[in-house]
Amino acid sequence: MPQSDTIAAIATGLPGAIGIVRLSGPKAVEAASALFRPLGGGRLEARQEKNLVYGALLDGGGQVIDWILATYCRGPASYTGEDTVELHCHGSPMVLSLALEALFALGCCQAQAGEFTRRAFLAGKLDLAQAEAVADLMDAASREAVRHSAGQLGGALSRRTGEIYSALVDLAAHFCAVLDYADEEIDPFTAETIFRTLTAQEQALTSLLATWRRGQQVTRGVPCALLGRPNAGKSSLLNALLGYERAIVTSIPGTTRDTIEERCQMGSVTLRLVDTAGLRQSDDLVEQMGVERSLAAMERSGLIFYLWDRTGPFVPEDETALCRAAEHAPVILLCTKCDLPGKRYLPPLPEQIPVVEVSAHTGEGLDVLEQRVEEVFPAPPQETYGELLTNQRQAEGAQRALECLVRAREALGAGFPPDAVLADVEEGMKSLGELTGQSIREDVTDRIFRRFCVGK
Repeated sequence: MPQSDTIAAIATGLPGAIGIVRLSGPKAVEAASALFRPLGGGRLEARQEKNLVYGALLDGGGQVIDWILATYCRGPASYTGEDTVELHCHGSPMVLSLALEALFALGCCQAQAGEFTRRAFLAGKLDLAQAEAVADLMDAASREAVRHSAGQLGGALSRRTGEIYSALVDLAAHFCAVLDYADEEIDPFTAETIFRTLTAQEQALTSLLATWRRGQQVTRGVPCALLGRPNAGKSSLLNALLGYERAIVTSIPGTTRDTIEERCQMGSVTLRLVDTAGLRQSDDLVEQMGVERSLAAMERSGLIFYLWDRTGPFVPEDETALCRAAEHAPVILLCTKCDLPGKRYLPPLPEQIPVVEVSAHTGEGLDVLEQRVEEVFPAPPQETYGELLTNQRQAEGAQRALECLVRAREALGAGFPPDAVLADVEEGMKSLGELTGQSIREDVTDRIFRRFCVGK
């Protein structure tokens, strides 16, 4: 939508106790002032900026539809860099709908998904990494995700990449100055100095790329498949970990035919638990399809819980499935139904597979399971919130930048002329600039903001 348009949208979820209508654009204050009557008289635009003002909100016909709080802020000292207004109404969907209807009649346009944050990005209020952090913060499902998203919104990742980018800019600028102004008294660059700079920034990028796995764990959670033979207790464990009855549990083998996915917090680790169909041979076509989906979930997992019913034998099929699972991801063997009598013997297993006895019925062993999960995915001892790469786009940009610097260093070592080395350095800068939006195509920007909700 053109920047000359004034946009409006509901910025809060429905229904709720409070509903906020947000406006941004050149006519935002004018439009809001036409519909808002401060208690005591006057107009909103005559009141002090960034103060909440109490008054009546009118519909298009001039009838009072709510008593609200309103505030405005003139650009460029606002979130979007434009004149902005927020109307804090009661959360009635009809009130909010009537308010939007009246604003549209005054010439405002419906904001698109992510348009407020996009305008903030275009105005230089946020860089692209910070803008993505807004969406991550809205989607955050754990304490760690909130802290890292807030850190990235505060510019932690931008500062980290900015240090690398700045070092490359200095190198490129020195290159150009020496080559373009040969008659000037500029300190000549040396191969050793260039090599040290390239090596240092390679190491910095390698360290940054190493955060990608941790970033995925924090923001998206670790995909964790619950595998085992029928009636091993997978659905019961899912329900116990979630704290409510999400999956149907019966004594009939093969109840679960399809995968069920839910998020679960285990200590500082977010798991995307996937309850699967029991692993066994079957002539039932639907059950066969369920088993195929179970195996597909295993192959996509970052962690696997393999469940064995402790009241039955550990059969060769268990050992085969357990070893197969260990080829794809870390595995924790859960000996289920440990509260029941008749426990069977567990044969020796590879040392790298931890064993935990659990009971979905009593909750026994779930605290131990949480400890084992945190041991598999330990948080770094010293972690600056927000310095992680949190999405594929960022990781790919950092990877391309690293490859460019490696090529530049190798070209330098092979005796290539400075302009050839400089070309790779500049390409690396371009790729690194994609992380913050210093160099990014418009279609990529469109795709990024498409994941936002309307009103943000």
